[in-house]
Amino acid sequence: MPQTPPFTGQLSTGSYNKNLYQTKEEGYPGLYYHENNLVSGSLEALIHHLVPNVDYYPDRTYIFTFLLSSRLFIHPYELMSKVCHLCMEQQRLSDPQADKMRIRKIAPKILQLLTEWTETFPYDFRDERMMRSLKELTHRLASGDEVYRKAVSQMSQGLIRRLTVLSQYEEALVKINATAAERLTALKAKPQAAIQRDMLSICNDPFTVAQQLTHIELERLSYIGPEEFVQAFVQKDPLDNDKSCFSDHKKASNLEAYVEWFNRLSYLVATEICMPVKKKHRARVIEFFIDVARECFNIGNFNSLMAIISGMNMSPVSRLKKTWSKVKTAKFDILEHQMDPSSNFYNYRTALRGATQRSITANSSREKIVIPFFSLLIKDIYFLNEGCANRLQNGHINFEKFWELAKQVSEFMTWKKVECPFEKDRKILQYLLTAPVFTEDALYLASYESEGPENNMEKDRWKSLRSTLLSRV
Repeated sequence: MPQTPPFTGQLSTGSYNKNLYQTKEEGYPGLYYHENNLVSGSLEALIHHLVPNVDYYPDRTYIFTFLLSSRLFIHPYELMSKVCHLCMEQQRLSDPQADKMRIRKIAPKILQLLTEWTETFPYDFRDERMMRSLKELTHRLASGDEVYRKAVSQMSQGLIRRLTVLSQYEEALVKINATAAERLTALKAKPQAAIQRDMLSICNDPFTVAQQLTHIELERLSYIGPEEFVQAFVQKDPLDNDKSCFSDHKKASNLEAYVEWFNRLSYLVATEICMPVKKKHRARVIEFFIDVARECFNIGNFNSLMAIISGMNMSPVSRLKKTWSKVKTAKFDILEHQMDPSSNFYNYRTALRGATQRSITANSSREKIVIPFFSLLIKDIYFLNEGCANRLQNGHINFEKFWELAKQVSEFMTWKKVECPFEKDRKILQYLLTAPVFTEDALYLASYESEGPENNMEKDRWKSLRSTLLSRV
């Protein structure tokens, strides 16, 4: 029985028997279909539907959708335990006398399912309970045949490699954040010494800076696990007496780190504009970042584009009227029009569709780049989650909702796999990631120092900021 609404952006698994077994399973009790699409089911029935048998292997879009959404109802380690139990009991893998031919038929399918799980949701396996179940089941499979031993070994090595790379990335982020904090401390201690360095002294070519921003975006995107979108909105399941499915520690925080990067870039742009003493220099910095933003748009890097526009629209920057009077704003107006929030970001969504289409038909790595405005992507997924119930009135899981969720996340999965085609410039990357950025108060103070307060309220704020911020230096 067909169960998968078609959607693009399918995930590829890298090793074991790709596109294996398209046979259909007779409907398991507790699954409900509409026009041949699975629309709801009990949790138990959906778990059974995930587990292969001699004559059946689940559709790969079902595997992705269920592994993504099931964590709203059951811990991944509990799901793995149930899957292992079903595999071993149904297929009699625990029986040493089990028919070897039967094991030969089922083992490749179970290995394929485990491979898809470890490749697409590797962060689940940071939980020791997951690893224990995985080792127990793969040990049963590998004990029968050299071919399966090799496949199990490949899968395990791939998983360990992915988890190691994640740990290294997290360590690198900690170092980057520590360096940024040290540089901010140095700036506070000797403000005039540090002000000499700015973006334009590091690189005055907007194309190169846009390309380096794209490097940072694609690297940070690549580490976000699909399950992090679901984790962000997880709440207590009303049918579960236990705490929230994520009452224990989350296995990754890459989504939060990516949002923090957006905020950092916005504040960096505002800092770069507010730092210079001379109006002419401030205007040049604004025009430079407008050109960087325009190149980000051309590349398909909408997240950096929006961060730059957000930085320019911060009050300490937008109030610099004398500075803006020196800027040729026509290009900025076009960019603001593209990212205009009216009609639910209609212009941006049109540009995103264009970039996505370009990516599908791309002849080069550069044309494949699609970096969405990430906060809006999260907001879309949030409203999808809030707008539909997870369970129907009869207690069944609303699988129609989760097909739609998987469709959105699957598209993101395609975008995050793109390799950045541009050459890395370590000096520029280091500056973008670690240069000191002002707080909002420090930005206001710099803004008032550049162009004096225009009314009594601004004068009072300026005096207050001078007494608090300058007394700390």
